[in-house]
Amino acid sequence: MDSVFEELYEKYHQDVFQFLFYMVKNKEQAEDLVQEVYIKVLRAYDSFEGKSSEKTWLFSIARHVAIDSFRKHKNWKQRIIESFDWSKQQVADAAPLPEEIAVQHEEIQQLYQCLDLCTVDQRMVIILRYIQSLSIAETAETLGWTESKVKTTQHRALKVLKKHMEDIAEKEGVTSEKSRLG
Repeated sequence: MDSVFEELYEKYHQDVFQFLFYMVKNKEQAEDLVQEVYIKVLRAYDSFEGKSSEKTWLFSIARHVAIDSFRKHKNWKQRIIESFDWSKQQVADAAPLPEEIAVQHEEIQQLYQCLDLCTVDQRMVIILRYIQSLSIAETAETLGWTESKVKTTQHRALKVLKKHMEDIAEKEGVTSEKSRLG
């Protein structure tokens, strides 16, 4: 079990951390939640039936851990809506993390801020699909949804993001051509 656990950790630790970081927007909290995920993995690995990939299984656990974390905090709905101040977060890591990239690229920073304007479900789908590069089927499996629900949620999230990006561009006097989402 130790070698299997180490392999899972080595393969997916950064992906799980990034997913949780995007969800909770706090490095220390994301690190704590990653530990919770791997504690749950240790306890539940014997019951893992292999019906899904290990990656989608881990993201499913991470999703539940994030939701449980939101529920534990008093004003969890407000915490979800709060915007993230990219310039004040200090994350020391050899590989650049999302917020470091966002500071360098204003449009990407705006996109991450607009992500906060999506619902939790929309944000999870965008993170899993575009940041973690899961397929629609893997995303559906991770979230326990149908593929149709993932596609619908993704479509709505992209509409929300596009509208807010265009609003920001309009306020700044930039043409909507620059703020198009692909």
